[in-house]
Amino acid sequence: MTINKKSIEATPVKIKKGSILGMRHVQSFLLFFNVTSIYCSRLNIGVAVVAMTNSATANPDFPEFEWSEKEISYIISSFFWGYVCTQFPGGYLCKKFGAKLVMSVATCISALLSAATPWSVGWGSWRILCFIRIVQGLAQGVIFPCVYEHLAKWVPLKERNRLGAFALSGSDCGTILAMAVSGIIAKGPWGWPGIYYVSAGICFAWCVIWLIFGENNPNDSKYIGSQERSFIAAEMAHSEGYHKKNIPFPWKAVLTSTPFYVLILARSCQNWGLSTIHAQIPSYLSGVLNMDIKANGLYSSLPFIAMWVMSYVYLSLADILQSKTSISLTSLRRLFNSLGSWLPALGLVIIGFLDEHQKIWAIVLMTLIVALNSGNIIGSALNMIDLAPNHAGIMMSLVNAVSNITPFISPLIVGVVVTDVTNRTLWQIVFIIAAAIFFFGNLLYILLGTAETQPWNAEDYLQEKCGKRSHIHGYDNNIEILEIQVNSFDAKDSNFKSVKK
Repeated sequence: MTINKKSIEATPVKIKKGSILGMRHVQSFLLFFNVTSIYCSRLNIGVAVVAMTNSATANPDFPEFEWSEKEISYIISSFFWGYVCTQFPGGYLCKKFGAKLVMSVATCISALLSAATPWSVGWGSWRILCFIRIVQGLAQGVIFPCVYEHLAKWVPLKERNRLGAFALSGSDCGTILAMAVSGIIAKGPWGWPGIYYVSAGICFAWCVIWLIFGENNPNDSKYIGSQERSFIAAEMAHSEGYHKKNIPFPWKAVLTSTPFYVLILARSCQNWGLSTIHAQIPSYLSGVLNMDIKANGLYSSLPFIAMWVMSYVYLSLADILQSKTSISLTSLRRLFNSLGSWLPALGLVIIGFLDEHQKIWAIVLMTLIVALNSGNIIGSALNMIDLAPNHAGIMMSLVNAVSNITPFISPLIVGVVVTDVTNRTLWQIVFIIAAAIFFFGNLLYILLGTAETQPWNAEDYLQEKCGKRSHIHGYDNNIEILEIQVNSFDAKDSNFKSVKK
């Protein structure tokens, strides 16, 4: 049997994707659930520490601790002391052992530490809480490299914005639960210890579901249909045996790549601004607007509810722009990153001039700031996969390791600047610093950022440097992809009329 090459090139083949809800969608949901659970245990500290230091605003039947603002700043920032340390190893662990095992172990450790916190703080005070938060950071530091590696292996390019952004929007859902529910729990019969028990329970629940349905790649999944497996394989166009290969990381090419450094700086600036908002909203509402812990938790969650909703608005808009216009992926990334950075920067400057008599305006403006910031997910957050899908986990570990130094520094700066939490002028300084960093980080991304896949992403890039490249993107590979496509169709549905005996 021979194949007419010209007829193949002229006849586009539409590959069936399988069922409407496929295993790639299930994997995206599992990633969403995981990000939600770890953000609960990461960010509930903002509300918990207020309840732990002021029992009059929570359930008074539980111990109250006398911690200074400086000690509280250590508690809030300590998570990131551990978090930045395991970012880099996280990418390699995921590549070696797979996302399923690494994420299971890391999330389970985080859950156990959350469950042990109330008992531990009783005898170790703020120092033991800092230690627990550091170890939690070490555990959770390996998770996001796994998330990106998992997305790169499961999600085709055309669905990257939709499924990738959905998975990452778990950070907004987790933030909502951490802030809104934590305030209610602290007021209830479980008191502030219940905040830690609930977050531990959510993490344990995810572990059970993940162990059942999570798989490192489509070839390993026993629940995926043949059509969906063929669709993913054809869309990604990997060489034979790709999932069993150990593709070496091109260190020299990456460390001399301009898009790589631009992305690091853009994400660092984004994380500074976002961490300032995340960690300081409860303190700002309590100190400047004089709101009790229950209202604090509810009102603090409103911006993140809006952010969660707005992330899907951005997602829909991105789909429309990609399908109805000729906008490039690079232009799309720059546009949404600008919306997610410059508009919040303006809002931060304005909010610093509001006081206790303008509570409603402060809440409205804070809600808009946080909601608009969700544009960075479609903007720079998914850019690691664009640049190098074959190295997404390690790329994420490198970028996240450096960019998460800023959330470590940000609370310390707040602790130095805000010596009186009721002083509006001191908060103005904090917000203006964050706004300036937002602005200049995005300006750099607009000028030099890109979503083009880099040459060093090629599976045989290092072999090519030695003169041994195998031309997997040539005609032979097209025939291999064609065979996958043919196998996914019934003979009566195929368009390959050029096949001759």
